[in-house]
Amino acid sequence: MIRYFHRKRKLLGLWLMVTLFFGLVISWFIGGALVAPANHPVKLPRDLAVEPVSFASTSGATIQGWLVAGETNRGVVILQHGIRADKSTLVSRAKLLSQAGYTVLMFDFQAHGESIGQQITLGYLESRDSQAAVDYIKKRFPGKPIAVIGVSLGAAAAALANPPLDVQALVFEMMYPTVIEATKDRIEMRLGPLGRCLSPLLTAQIKLRIGCSPDDLRPVDAVAKITAPKLFLAGTADHETKFSEAEEIFTNAVELKSFVSFEGARHQDLLSFAPDKYQTTVLDFLKTNLK
Repeated sequence: MIRYFHRKRKLLGLWLMVTLFFGLVISWFIGGALVAPANHPVKLPRDLAVEPVSFASTSGATIQGWLVAGETNRGVVILQHGIRADKSTLVSRAKLLSQAGYTVLMFDFQAHGESIGQQITLGYLESRDSQAAVDYIKKRFPGKPIAVIGVSLGAAAAALANPPLDVQALVFEMMYPTVIEATKDRIEMRLGPLGRCLSPLLTAQIKLRIGCSPDDLRPVDAVAKITAPKLFLAGTADHETKFSEAEEIFTNAVELKSFVSFEGARHQDLLSFAPDKYQTTVLDFLKTNLK
């Protein structure tokens, strides 16, 4: 009987070791897929006149973008897309802003669209692309006021820029608070609340894969250092960045700041979800701060 229990215990230990091994292997492949480059050709929009532009970034990439001309007496708005997306997803916003008289720059982050890069870095290198975009606009349109509108990853990249972006206004749409919380939220969406316990298997890879610490990917802390006027937009039904997390980010931000919620919106295009509200909210904010 004792020999039987010893054998049982050994088999259980072996099973646990095999399970852990395969868990680590699977999580490593998942982690690799999450940060794999999302490069692909991006077609020019048919119904918006754009000028293809490019500029160097300290991320190591040559950034590919589109510039939309606006009225010479208005400011410039830089648009920043979400993860695994590209500049074409921002065309509807560019149309809205161009019609309001603003010059618009939209671009592909490194490792996205037509901007070649080795891997997506969840805002780490993308923040350097954001800085490069601001520098490009300052050289091309000296003296013009600048705003940045970032969606999800694009918002995090704008917030994580160090030093803070030298702009007159920032719009953060559906921005994650920390990379750890972002990982937990996304696992929970797929595996349920208990899945949050598996997040360390992914976040432990960050240093090895992208060369920074999870502590470097905390927009919730970064907003406490940004003194430019800030507008935070969040959906109340967002499961990728929970509404309570969006509220925490806003609480942590220094003045000047404002917060607008979109009732029932998930982690989605807020302009498409509520066109009138988005248009009024964003254009009023820009009119107030881009003078």
